[in-house]
Amino acid sequence: MATGFVWHELYGWHDTGTYNGLLAPSATVQPWQHFESAESKTRFASLVEVSGLAEYLTRIVPVTATEEDILRVHSREHLERIQRESASVKGGDAGDGTSPFGGGAFEIASLAAGGAIAAAHAVMNGDVRNAYALIRPPGHHARPSTGMGFCIFANAAIAIKSLRAEMGVGRIATVDWDVHHGNGTQEIFYDDPDTLTISIHQDGLFPINSGHLRERGDAAGEGFAMNVPLPAGSGNGAYIETIQRFVVPALRRFKPELIVVPSGFDASAADPLGRQMVTPTGYREMTRLLMDVADEVCGGRIVMTHEGGYSPFYVPYCGLAVLETMSGHKTAIDDPITPGWDELPGQECTDHQRAVIDSAITAHSL
Repeated sequence: MATGFVWHELYGWHDTGTYNGLLAPSATVQPWQHFESAESKTRFASLVEVSGLAEYLTRIVPVTATEEDILRVHSREHLERIQRESASVKGGDAGDGTSPFGGGAFEIASLAAGGAIAAAHAVMNGDVRNAYALIRPPGHHARPSTGMGFCIFANAAIAIKSLRAEMGVGRIATVDWDVHHGNGTQEIFYDDPDTLTISIHQDGLFPINSGHLRERGDAAGEGFAMNVPLPAGSGNGAYIETIQRFVVPALRRFKPELIVVPSGFDASAADPLGRQMVTPTGYREMTRLLMDVADEVCGGRIVMTHEGGYSPFYVPYCGLAVLETMSGHKTAIDDPITPGWDELPGQECTDHQRAVIDSAITAHSL
């Protein structure tokens, strides 16, 4: 069965304005572009096409998430503010002052959430075995009452709620490997025992004071929020060991009907906003491990929703490695960077990184 792929040209049109990284231009800040620009995503989509991999994927056409879809997760106040600011010539901000957007952002963000919905429904309907939704703007930081961290709407969470409302799907697990803590997804499902939220992220990076081992869920959801805050400098070894020793046992115990992966490539060795060392070799192996456990527990059903990753030249190689693994088709594209970076000191899992993994295993009795 084929792998589904979502992409729409409008995702590249999401306008984050003239910034300098996170800083608005001024007399002392030279204009450039915002970190969350279209470059890494459009170049990923381009490599999928140029590599020939697109011929082996099933195109999934994104839908536009309705207000009903969005309101299953977000407050009406948040939705209406985004609509209002999106209609302004000046645009607005998702909510934290560093997540700007231009005109038409509401429509594009709704299409991003709808891309996640379309991918999730295609997998659960059996139209495809698994799917990658290359969508923008990202979503895993968006909270019920506000956007943040470049995210407007919580794409993965909206897709999960859609599956519950429209298809009656029960237990769903999320495995977030973005370098930043998936705080929005965690908050949305913090008291929900039917949604297991796992986040593997750089300790203390963003949001500050978020994603600790002690964050385990609340009320009926106690124990269903799981965090592995890896130290800065973690590479392929630490991430792969986290999947092997923590994520796989957690998924086997939970037995979800579907695995959703908020997929950021900002844990890569080239990212300007993270300080980790993962390469396409690591992403390829992490994908394989998740596919293997998905075969065991949920008929191979995996949906990936694109999140962060801010290296325009390296994100495409990371993404291609994941899609090649998901589809089972290896292209002839030569990655000239990764062989050298796979040999960098620190790619093996170190004792202090393993200690964090051990602590997470102990905290959740895995």
